[in-house]
Amino acid sequence: MTTFPAIDTVAHRVLERVRDAALTPIAEDVIHGRRLDAEQGMTLFRTSDIWTVCSLADLVRRRLNGDVAYYNVNRHLNYSNICALSCKFCAFHRKRDQDGAYEYSLDDIRDEAIKAIDAGATEMHIVGGLHPWLPFEYYLDMLRTIRETAPRVHIKAFTAVEIVHLARIAKRGREKEEGIRWVIRQLKEAGLGSMPGGGAEVFDDRVHSETHRGKISGDQWLIVHRLAHEEGLNTNATMLYGHVETFEDRIRHMQLLRQEQDRTLLDWARTQGACTQTAIDHDGAEHEAVVLTDPATAAAGLQPTSETCSTGYYQTLIPLPFIPDDSELEHLPGPMGLENLRTMCVSRLMLDNFPHIKAFWIMQTLEMAQFMLQNGADDIDGTVVWYDITKVDGAGTHQEVTQRDLQRAAREAGFHPVERDTLYRTVHRDGREWTVDED
Repeated sequence: MTTFPAIDTVAHRVLERVRDAALTPIAEDVIHGRRLDAEQGMTLFRTSDIWTVCSLADLVRRRLNGDVAYYNVNRHLNYSNICALSCKFCAFHRKRDQDGAYEYSLDDIRDEAIKAIDAGATEMHIVGGLHPWLPFEYYLDMLRTIRETAPRVHIKAFTAVEIVHLARIAKRGREKEEGIRWVIRQLKEAGLGSMPGGGAEVFDDRVHSETHRGKISGDQWLIVHRLAHEEGLNTNATMLYGHVETFEDRIRHMQLLRQEQDRTLLDWARTQGACTQTAIDHDGAEHEAVVLTDPATAAAGLQPTSETCSTGYYQTLIPLPFIPDDSELEHLPGPMGLENLRTMCVSRLMLDNFPHIKAFWIMQTLEMAQFMLQNGADDIDGTVVWYDITKVDGAGTHQEVTQRDLQRAAREAGFHPVERDTLYRTVHRDGREWTVDED
């Protein structure tokens, strides 16, 4: 990791330029690596001094990841848009007899794996709808087919929502932890390497009732990821914002993720000498907290990795702006650039135990993701190629950028582009051929 040599100078400059006095104690806490609470998070959302918010997020981002901007060569696969749910914010789902409904055969999936190899991809990112009739064996066969066809490609697949659905169709019980654990183990044995962060939406019962009734609750989502971590799988997390939720809902969402990451990383932190603090969780109880953004911890280069952490953990948060077009909530305006930027900054500042924050260019646009690299984000995702979940400004399913595009975006933003694999190991590439750093 590249260090940020002028951290003291930058911190002093930020303190000198604070225009909202309410941000001064927050800036001091960030500079000294102290955890922010919910009230401070709300101040970050409400202040008009966006420069200070951005500057603090950039300071933390550079403290953790230096001048590196990560990207990867990946290929997305949405195996079916047929879904038993009808979430109001979703324009992706179809019923079986609707125009545009599709489901991939195993031959289709094999063809996608071959395309991934031909493109030099290190990852296949796989999610789909909750298909009412596909049997559990289909999902195992999907993973086996990819692993047999493209054995070196990492398979990141199935949101927590899909995992619960698979427990139901496998007749293991959708709410029983032992059934979910059994599903995760079966998928892992078939080739699953990690889990994406989709389906988290916003962890709030009111929001759940208004926008995605019938989908698993936030508590269930967190349980699935906890079990995945216990089974050795790294996962990501998302937050879909800019619809009917409030700033308070966003902060609580971040606090719950932060608390779960503390639970996961405490053993690792004790063995590695990483900083811990006594913190107050979202419901007022004290617990021990892991703080990667503490200056001493960051200076020592201590971040959890698949080599140093004995369990899986949350690698990154991906804030996702709500795109209203063609959904049942299309009467809502959706968030604009400044709100997207602020949410990215607050995410970086609140989630002090997440190693990475991603600006997913598909939903932020590449130009905005480039700007977000300077304001908290250290990752802009990958080449993607085919993506059917969200389409910004009339984009089709072919949504692709090249490695050169991603590298240029990082360099123009003032950062050093580094290709990573799914587990954030550095990739060394010669055309389609690649190796990864194992240490």
